[in-house]
Amino acid sequence: MESTQEAPAPEPFFSLLDFILLAVLLGGAVWWLLKNKKKEPPASVKSYSIQPTTVNTMTMAENSFIKKLKSSGRSLVVFYGSQTGTAEEFAGRLAKEGMKFRLKGMVADPEECDMEELLQLKDIQNSLAVFCLATYGEGDPTDNAMEFYEWITNGDFDLTGLNYAVFGLGNKTYEHYNKVGIYVDKRLEELGASRVFELGLGDDDANIEDDFITWKDKFWPAVCEFYGIESTGEEVMMRQYRLLEQPDVAPDRIYSGEVARLHSLVNQRPPFDAKNPYLAPMKVNRELHKAGDRSCMHVEFDLEGSKMRYEAGDHLAVYPVNDTDLVERLGKLCNADLNTVFSLINLDTDSSKKHPFPCPTTYRAALTHYLEITALPRTHIIKELAEYCSDEKDKEFLKMMSSTTPEGKAKYHSWVQDACRNIVHILEDTPSCRPPIDHICELLPRLQPRYYSISSSSKLHPTTVHITAVLVQYETPTGRLNKGVATTFLSLKHPETDQPSPRVPIFIRKSQFRLPTKPETPVIMIGPGTGLAPFRGFIQERDVCRKEGKTVGDTILYFGCRKRSEDYIYEEELEDYAKNGTVKLRLAFSRDQPHKVYVTHLLEQDADLLWDVIGVNKGHVYICGDAKNMATDVRNILLNIIKTKGNMSENEAQQYIKKMETQKRYSADVWS
Repeated sequence: MESTQEAPAPEPFFSLLDFILLAVLLGGAVWWLLKNKKKEPPASVKSYSIQPTTVNTMTMAENSFIKKLKSSGRSLVVFYGSQTGTAEEFAGRLAKEGMKFRLKGMVADPEECDMEELLQLKDIQNSLAVFCLATYGEGDPTDNAMEFYEWITNGDFDLTGLNYAVFGLGNKTYEHYNKVGIYVDKRLEELGASRVFELGLGDDDANIEDDFITWKDKFWPAVCEFYGIESTGEEVMMRQYRLLEQPDVAPDRIYSGEVARLHSLVNQRPPFDAKNPYLAPMKVNRELHKAGDRSCMHVEFDLEGSKMRYEAGDHLAVYPVNDTDLVERLGKLCNADLNTVFSLINLDTDSSKKHPFPCPTTYRAALTHYLEITALPRTHIIKELAEYCSDEKDKEFLKMMSSTTPEGKAKYHSWVQDACRNIVHILEDTPSCRPPIDHICELLPRLQPRYYSISSSSKLHPTTVHITAVLVQYETPTGRLNKGVATTFLSLKHPETDQPSPRVPIFIRKSQFRLPTKPETPVIMIGPGTGLAPFRGFIQERDVCRKEGKTVGDTILYFGCRKRSEDYIYEEELEDYAKNGTVKLRLAFSRDQPHKVYVTHLLEQDADLLWDVIGVNKGHVYICGDAKNMATDVRNILLNIIKTKGNMSENEAQQYIKKMETQKRYSADVWS
């Protein structure tokens, strides 16, 4: 039976006592928060925390160059593809000069950007994209421009409305001169973009600085005409970084030569690469020349435990340090305490590059590990140095030399380039010029690793890697002794049996310079002097194959030097390989007889042999050494042999060599 009795009213969830306790707790929390908030710095005061720099710290949101342009009121973006730092430097100069033409600019690394945003650049008024692109190796883009190059090559999109200009950096001694700059300029136009100014081409074999300035001085007027703007007429002499001295930084937070990660040279962890080099023990450093006044080093590094792998034909990169005496002299010329701890902080807060090199560090570490103090300063550096001259005569001299007048260019060429004056020499020879050391650190380019062809095979030496290097030293027209940075650095390191091995920061750079996959394929190797280096590795590898019972094709080496008794490097090894049938030697000792004999003479004599290898048996040809003369001469000789022995026209012979290159049957590892 259903009850008709009324249910009692429910009790309240909180009692009066609960409310009182809750109010007390809430009041206590508010008091605690207000008390601690007083400890924070006022919002109007900027506080700078000392954080070590890291590499590639851009998040996905940060890699939008369009957002950066819009948020900072910019319309000019200068992208760079750089392997040695020159293209990056040129990009920085263009972005900085944009202010003079009312185009606020920013520098951008294409590797750190979403390059598909180029399609949106047209939405920004008076927008302009400039590309400073170096060609590297055998017509390849630089590492940081590789993805952009592939994207623009394979993509099919509409870039109508994009305004652009391209300046290419190359070297005429190489066959694929400025291939990347030329292609990108052409490809952008094909995709509908508008060329604001003609393609500029810089030749590093001649005077790339002059090429850049000449192009740049015509580029800006063309930009003004295109956008209907005028120059402000003001010289742009602004600093890119501000100095922050940091005497109170803990010693373990100070960079002392690390490329990127703090303490990476102490706490080593793979994988090892350009940003994380391996501190390799040097096991051997011996002299290869038997006599004479020149030195050639054979250096071996231990790779045990590093997990680093290499193949014959790869390159070894060495991070050198600058000469101590040169560092001390530069410090004195700038009246600097080299032990001062400092940071240079980018004034452009939108830039992904917060510092020009790892900071905080000391001036001594910066000049020793991070800055190229032996390079010949470019004109923009000399222009800024002029402002620190107390003598008007010195000031006018430096300003004239940094100008674009014919007289200025001629003086720069003779006084800096021909005389081989580095920053120390320039300051020594203009005694009233005393710039602050922090501005010198801002102006000088970053010290780059030096690359050497590996002169060993991992099949014979799996735990060591070898290089072969000539010690660079020469007297300049001013009577000074200039020294190569890396070879001097290496020459001072000598392993001792009872001492810990000296260590050198290194990494392996992969190459396309490879032996044929089938060992029975015949090969011709042409490498005078230290051009022999990669072929020592090739010969070792072919010898291992032969000892394993594999069929090995003809391995023919053309090697040349001055005298058999002086600079015939690896003589005993090569003669032993020749005796056991691994290699056939064709040797030229230019000064061992009244008339000079070079490798090129031997090639001309061996026309039938060469055609038999490359024409009849589809063998491979490898060239290593000087790009300017030797490599060009060898190519012309081979071209002539293909014409005569293959019964081809000039054009057919050219196409034959190009086909060999495409098939990786004609390879060059050359330098200028």
